[in-house]
This record gives sequence, C-alpha cells and structure tokens, in this order.
Amino acid sequence: MLLRVRSNVGVWRVEVPSDDCTVQSILQSIAATRPHVVYEQPLSRDAACQQPLEAGANLEFLTHGSMVYCRVDPATCADHTINAQSVVESDESLKDSTDNAASTKPTNMRRVIGKDGSIILVPSNELPAEKDKGFRKGMMALRDMKMHWTLADFMALDSQFEFKIQRQENPICKQVSLDIPSISSFQAYLQNFRFKRHRFGYLYGKFVKSDGAEENDPPTKALVEAIYEPPQEPDNEAAEGFQVLDDPDEERVNQIAEMLGWTRVGWIFGHDVRDDHVMTAAEIIMAAELQLEAADGVNETPFVTVKVAPGADGTVSVEAFQMSQQCMSMVAENALVLGPDPKVCYVNETFTAIQEGKESKTVENSFFLCVVAIVQHTSEQFVADFPRPNRLDVQQTHDALKKQLSKSGTAGWTFVDLLADFNLLIYLSKFLDIDADMPKICASIVDRSIPLDDGYKLIIKSMAGLEGSY
Repeated sequence: MLLRVRSNVGVWRVEVPSDDCTVQSILQSIAATRPHVVYEQPLSRDAACQQPLEAGANLEFLTHGSMVYCRVDPATCADHTINAQSVVESDESLKDSTDNAASTKPTNMRRVIGKDGSIILVPSNELPAEKDKGFRKGMMALRDMKMHWTLADFMALDSQFEFKIQRQENPICKQVSLDIPSISSFQAYLQNFRFKRHRFGYLYGKFVKSDGAEENDPPTKALVEAIYEPPQEPDNEAAEGFQVLDDPDEERVNQIAEMLGWTRVGWIFGHDVRDDHVMTAAEIIMAAELQLEAADGVNETPFVTVKVAPGADGTVSVEAFQMSQQCMSMVAENALVLGPDPKVCYVNETFTAIQEGKESKTVENSFFLCVVAIVQHTSEQFVADFPRPNRLDVQQTHDALKKQLSKSGTAGWTFVDLLADFNLLIYLSKFLDIDADMPKICASIVDRSIPLDDGYKLIIKSMAGLEGSY
C-alpha cells in the first residue's frame, strides 16, 4: 500500500504492507531511504500535528494514497538514493562544497544558495548544528511545557525570568555588635600574612532586638560572641581567594552553639588592598547563599557579612553588609554567575536583568550591598583566648588547655569562667560525650547559678594535666 507523508520539507511516498499498517512500519519505510531523520513533531492525522497517531495502533483507517503529516529537521533528511552530483551539476559553485558528500554516503542535508538565488538542500556529511529551541536558553520549548499558550500565560512566564535591578535602601539587620577579643584575633592572624592570605570564618551569637525596638518588633541586631574558622586553604587562583574544605566538626560546632543558646548570625572574611570595589562577585554570591541558608529561603534575616581589609594607606577597616533581597532571589534562581570581571556579577543567559532602564549582561556589585552599622562589645560571660582551629601558627592541644585553665583562682577567674570559650568547648567535645556530658557543662556556663559537677572538673583537670585546686 502506498502512503504519502507530508513533511515541512516535502511529500514522501512510502510503501507499507496493507496488513501491517502501523506507525512503526511507516517510520521503517521512511528510514529505508532517510535513516537519520529527526522528528520535531510525530506522525499525525492533521497538518498541524495536533492529533498524533498512536505508535502501537493498527492504522486500518488509512487506504492506498492516504496522507499523514509530520515535522522534521530538514538538515537530517538526506535521501540516500540521491545522486549528489546530479543535484549540483548545473551549478559549478556548489561542486567543490559537495565533493566530499558525493564521494561518500551522505548522512544529512544542508541548505545552499544556487546561482539563481534559490535555496536548495544538498547531501552533506556535516553534522547539523545543535539547536536551542527552548523558551529561554537552557529551558524547554514552550510546546514541551504545554500545548496552548495565551499572551497572559506567556507574559507571566517571561516575567519570572526578568529582574529589574533596584537598590535596597535599608538592611534587615540594623546593627551588628562584634566581640572585641574575637575580631581582634581574626584581624591579627590576617596581619601576620599582610592580608595576602584571604580567610573566612563563621560568626556565632544571637539575633536580638535593636535599641529602642517595640515589644512586637522582630530581632534586627546580630550580637556576635565568637568566631569559628572552618578548614580552608588560601588559593589565589580561586575566585574567593580560598578553598572551603570539608569540615568533619561542622555538626559538633553547631551542637555546641545550640547548647549555648547561639546560632550562626553571619560570616566574616578578610582580603588584601582593593581600590575599585568593596566586594567581588564571588563574595557577593557566597554571602547571598549563606543568607539564604540562614533565612531558609528568600526571607528576611539579620544574617550579616563582615569584612576586614587594609586600605591603600595601610589602616585596617572593618565593615558590615547585607545582600539585598533581590540579590538573594537571583542567587536562589542561579541567575548570577561569575565572569572575567570580579567587580560585576554576570547574568545567566536564561535570565534578563534590567539595570537603569536597559537590558544588561552584568550587574554592578554595589547594587546588591546594604551597609550595616557596627558597634563593639566585650562579652561579660565568654572569653576568646583558646587557639583557633585550622590555623598554621598554633595548635589546639592539651597543653593549650592547661595554659588557659591554669589561670583559675587568679585575677578573679573561676574554672567555669575559663571554660566559657567557644573554641575550647569545641575542642573539649572531641574527648567528652557530646550528647551526655557537654549539655551539662554548657548549662553551667550559660547559667552560673547551676554549679558544674565536681566529676567534670576532675575529668577536665586530668585532661589538662593540672594539679592542685581548681
């Protein structure tokens, strides 16, 4: 039985058995001469390809001479029975470009322009260029999402991928209070290397109400009581200036913080001299990711970013920022990416950024920054003397534990006063049961009216190699 298949590149006549007229048999018949056809729309009853034929059904309703329809990629429709030379013999300008295709079995077709200006398809062994048929780059085509679209549907979908860049005038975090011993230790370590080694740490403490806040107002102040520096390596080739390594103590750190009534309230990083930008695109994106984690999505949070850096005159400054809500949204959607210029964030090709009324491939980093006021304090309840982990110059050891706890009974220090050190407690938790022992120790630190059991004093004292009274 002879059937006709109308495609967007012409009508093909195919022979199929009368007693086995199925979609599969039609496709096999087409493949006999055009084995590389790529179908953009399947075999269908109608020219619009809105009524596809069921693949496994017997097409008994088709008779000799019936027409079925499909849409194909023209570049994949080479007929292997075509003599390539005969196609171009009347046009000398095409002979050189098809010599290779004529000498070997052609697998595809390509469009060429003849002398008369007409566009024709000639056999070619060139692979067709991959086409991006998505609604936006990297996305599905509209028809793959759903069959029918209204203008309102399209506009609503398109608006989800467009960002009109606006500055956020006021940060959610009104103020950050930094513990002086903690920030001084971080700064001093950077100065040891003249700020040539970039470094970061996590800020732990509490979110509290700002001065003058009403009773029902949410917390808008970050009270930083300690800094924890996770495993990292300086790397001048990395966009951030360092590599973040896996931290085997991450869960332990967060557990100790929770026992003290703390949470991660921000992060801090240090870098060398810059003249023309406050934060790089990599730092912007990392800060937004940490804000998203703290807020559990694109929600308001007082989570703060603190940076320590020298100026051109050598004086060291400490500044605090938040990333705007829009920056958080764009990072959450992966709309911001890194590029060759660290002073700007590049816009993912799937998205559109409108900056100052014009479409832009980049966004200036300053558009995403909200300045946060800084104050300082010295904690009345905690100390920050124990060696920091993951540093090159000092190590956390039992000797360091002995050095700190040996001050007990002098200058007004008590044993619990000296235990109240975040990094010391993290070290201690590696040798004591974090679920059974550490909650009791932390409870005595948080509430000094709860006495620390003498048994724990003896155990810790023995670890430190202390003798005598405690």
